[in-house]
Amino acid sequence: MVSTVTSTTVTTVTLFGISALLGLAAVLMLISYLVAKELLDATSHQRLRLISRRLNVAVLPLLLVFATIVAGRLADVLS
Repeated sequence: MVSTVTSTTVTTVTLFGISALLGLAAVLMLISYLVAKELLDATSHQRLRLISRRLNVAVLPLLLVFATIVAGRLADVLS
C-alpha cells in the first residue's frame, strides 16, 4: 500500500514538472519568434518580409498554447 502511494506521488510530481517545463519552453519559443518576426518586418528586403509572414505558421499555434496555459493558471487561482 505504501509503495503504491509513493510511486503514484512520484509519478504525479514528475508529470507536473515535465508539463511546467514544456509550458516554459513554449512561452520562450513564442517570445523568440515574435521578436524575430518584428525584426524581420522592420527590414526593407522583400525576402526577409516573406520569412516574417511565414513565421505566422509557428506563432499562431504557440499563441493557442499560451492562451491555454494562462487559462489553466487562471482557473487554478480562481478555484
